[in-house]
Amino acid sequence: MTEHIVCIGAGSLLFLRGLVADLIRYRRPCELALVDIEAESLAIAERLVTRMASARQAEITVRASLDRRECLREATTVICTIGLGGREAWERDVFIPRTFGIYQPVGDTVLPGGASRALRMIPPMVAIAEDVLELAPDALFLNVANPMAPVCGAVRRATGAHIVGLCQGVYHLAHYLASLLAIPPSTLTYAAVGINHLTWLTNFRRETLDLWPRLMDLCAHMRAQEPTADTVGGHFLERPIEPSEALLEDLNPFSWWLLDNFGALPALLDRHAAEFFPALFARKGSYYGQTLGVDVYSFENTLAFNDLAYAELRDAALDEEPLYADYFTPISGNHEGIVELLLARHDGQRTFSVNIPNSGQVPNLPAGAIIECPAVMQDGQIEPIPQPPLAPALVGTLLPHIAWADVVVEAALRGNRDQFIQALVLDGSVSSLEVAIQLADALLQAQQEHLPQFASTLMSSAGVEVS
Repeated sequence: MTEHIVCIGAGSLLFLRGLVADLIRYRRPCELALVDIEAESLAIAERLVTRMASARQAEITVRASLDRRECLREATTVICTIGLGGREAWERDVFIPRTFGIYQPVGDTVLPGGASRALRMIPPMVAIAEDVLELAPDALFLNVANPMAPVCGAVRRATGAHIVGLCQGVYHLAHYLASLLAIPPSTLTYAAVGINHLTWLTNFRRETLDLWPRLMDLCAHMRAQEPTADTVGGHFLERPIEPSEALLEDLNPFSWWLLDNFGALPALLDRHAAEFFPALFARKGSYYGQTLGVDVYSFENTLAFNDLAYAELRDAALDEEPLYADYFTPISGNHEGIVELLLARHDGQRTFSVNIPNSGQVPNLPAGAIIECPAVMQDGQIEPIPQPPLAPALVGTLLPHIAWADVVVEAALRGNRDQFIQALVLDGSVSSLEVAIQLADALLQAQQEHLPQFASTLMSSAGVEVS
């Protein structure tokens, strides 16, 4: 059967390139419909896909539209990669909290940046879901946009759509460990449970061999190279260090400390894990003697990389010269696993890491919470794989963020300023209630063009009478 894939947010060129390269490599005939709200970005995306498919004589029919409804009726798979507001809005999510002493290396998942992003992402995602339910109710509905837990939770709460979140963090962690242990990744089996970007690796095997003892030996080796980590009363002591920035990023000292002390390793390691422990790192950005998001895991460097990648892909799309061979080689990113998921829908059972509601697969996490967990694609359906209860300490790291996500969802759906302030208090990064209020208002004002649900609140704060 020919797949009819609709990619909403096709201007995400790096994601699109990876997806198309995978479709070509797996020789999957399909119709790929590209949707974006910006005509220029959409034209570039269409040109890139057309050039890639033509260069490899792939059976990929490409169409492009500014109107998603035109493309959804025949969809068998819908993939959302939207990022409302683009780079400018993302910058505000990170740079405005910095003025309040809150430092974020990513700023798209938790903390003020994650909450701010959720406020503008949730309404358009709900609207997309309503169209999917109306026009393609049987389509596999996938989301790769952040913040994953609030977006997927809001869509399910508001529409009932069975959206599934995909992130390759667990997959990347397994490959990272395989490289350190000199083990072929294809021989590994593993399980990880948590919430997106704080998913705890709890099982790690090579075929029938338990690799946890080797993992703990590796932990001891990595901790021996640790630049500063020590704890007293739960607070890090910081001593002057002089490692290179790249060396500190490669060491992931906090993640190995967590494995040593909490008994599990967080997927995506320090760059994301640090954001879930704001009392240790986000306030003033103090991270092992360097400034989080500035000197190490630099947000500015992330922006520069994304700009360079987009420019290169745009030029490749518009150029007349043949595409380089590496445009068709596997690359890392959230597109990974999507084609395998589509294959599994038709030809058997495979295991994936997905973001879906907890229906009992993790018995000591809240029912209905969006969690990242192992699941199997069987007979065309995604079914969670039951897991043993998590250790109490791991549950303790997750519960505050699960509650935070619920508050953020309500704030976004209702356009409720008070609930946005609640979320900023709950995430633990603000130093006072006054800062929470000031930061909420600063973010709402800066992002107001993307927040129609807050229009009356913003008019009232500006002194405009609202009838």
